[in-house]
Amino acid sequence: MTPAPVIVSLPIADRAISYRFYRDGLGLEAVGELADDGLPEPLQFVVNDGLRLMLVPTGGFGWVIGRHEVAPRGQSECLLNLTVDSPVDADTVVERARAAGAEVITETSDHPWGYAGVFADPDGHLWMVSAAES
Repeated sequence: MTPAPVIVSLPIADRAISYRFYRDGLGLEAVGELADDGLPEPLQFVVNDGLRLMLVPTGGFGWVIGRHEVAPRGQSECLLNLTVDSPVDADTVVERARAAGAEVITETSDHPWGYAGVFADPDGHLWMVSAAES
């Protein structure tokens, strides 16, 4: 497996729930060798050719970052943005995420910067879905 130039790592509470959410809710492909629980370890998803998303159980995440504490659920230090081709595609992604367990924070709509909506994944990480064209 060739490493991606950029890997974004997020702390998660439950590997199986997060796996299903990112596979079913965002349609991302998981990569890697299967562990005893039947899920890839490390749990990574291909976002595009240059970016992977790695989901790390909170205990393991703390091991990696040392004394820095993981932000409590509901307190986000970043907003992840997923750009799609059109407003219809943005609506589709947000609805698919909702069906997979996302909490929609801001429904998709027109904004001064374009068409976008925001949802939280099962661990509270915020994702904005924005259309490249409005």
